[in-house]
Amino acid sequence: MNSSKSPGLAGFGILKNTTCHTEKKISVFFSIIFMTVGILSNSLAIAILMKAYQRFRQKSKASFLLLASGLVITDLFGHLINGAIAVFVYASDKDWIRFNQSNILCSVFGICMVFFGLCPLFLGSVMAVERCIGVTKPIFHSTKMTSKHVKMMLTMVCLFAVLIALLPILRFRAYQIQASRTWCFYKTEHVEDWEDRFYLLLFSCLGLLALAISFLCNAVTGITLLRVKFKSQQRQGRSHHFEMIIQLLAIMCVSCICWSPFLVTMARIGINASRSKETCETILFALRMATWNQILDPWVYILLRKAVLKNLYKITRGCCGMHIINLHMWELSSIKNSLKVAAISESPVSSKQINLQPLSSTGQ
Repeated sequence: MNSSKSPGLAGFGILKNTTCHTEKKISVFFSIIFMTVGILSNSLAIAILMKAYQRFRQKSKASFLLLASGLVITDLFGHLINGAIAVFVYASDKDWIRFNQSNILCSVFGICMVFFGLCPLFLGSVMAVERCIGVTKPIFHSTKMTSKHVKMMLTMVCLFAVLIALLPILRFRAYQIQASRTWCFYKTEHVEDWEDRFYLLLFSCLGLLALAISFLCNAVTGITLLRVKFKSQQRQGRSHHFEMIIQLLAIMCVSCICWSPFLVTMARIGINASRSKETCETILFALRMATWNQILDPWVYILLRKAVLKNLYKITRGCCGMHIINLHMWELSSIKNSLKVAAISESPVSSKQINLQPLSSTGQ
């Protein structure tokens, strides 16, 4: 059965000879748990963002808050829509032939899987670029990175993700029911057509590119913050930036650990095509790993804040009994300090004052 050319029966051929079985009760339980935890986490993150946006309406923080809001809202709807469809499929005993005669549900499921998979990765890379510009070029960031520009970037990212998700439908290629019969995606079994391989490679390459951009920008931001740390020790006393550095490390680790298995697996299938040895269990495990990224996103971006880190520091200091870090380093925001020091270092007025200091001392 050529399922890619027959949208009405797309993926039904795979249901007759499936090699991947999942227990209904356990799968429904885990699907409900994942969906509930994801919805609660992202809802809490949205509430914190709204409260933070009301308290801090500074231009330097407005862009970050808007991008973070877009990220957690995307994750929230991803858990809500994809989770609801997955629970419905499990509750219906995965009988796609009964409730998916016209392949509408599978198409919607596949579009949502691609969109809610790529969009958070794109937003994470945009946030990394925004933070990199804000730390390395604070003057440019304050003048050019306005709320209007950030909203335009959010719109462009969402539209691009929608275009990638709708590309198979526009090319009259139906999304396929996977071997586990629990989700829909691009064709991953018996891939022979170049177009099916192209979709898999496009998805994986875009995702890996977004991770690479995030890693590169976060590395540049981290190095800049470390340099500012040493400068601030000389100019402003002891001003450290552990909050931002810890967030950057957590962002890179969570994104790479959660998404790399799924993206690499899709790339292998796209490259090897019909010779691919990826099993259904491997793909399903990689998919669940990717799902955890949407659960951990709000905790990394929003909830890992200064107050939480202070409490963790107090607990650690109480357990270890060692005075490694002084608490007064948390008096000022690390992002504010980094922007202030970087702005001072780039300001031409400050460089003139530094050059005039030795002259005035010699004159005396």
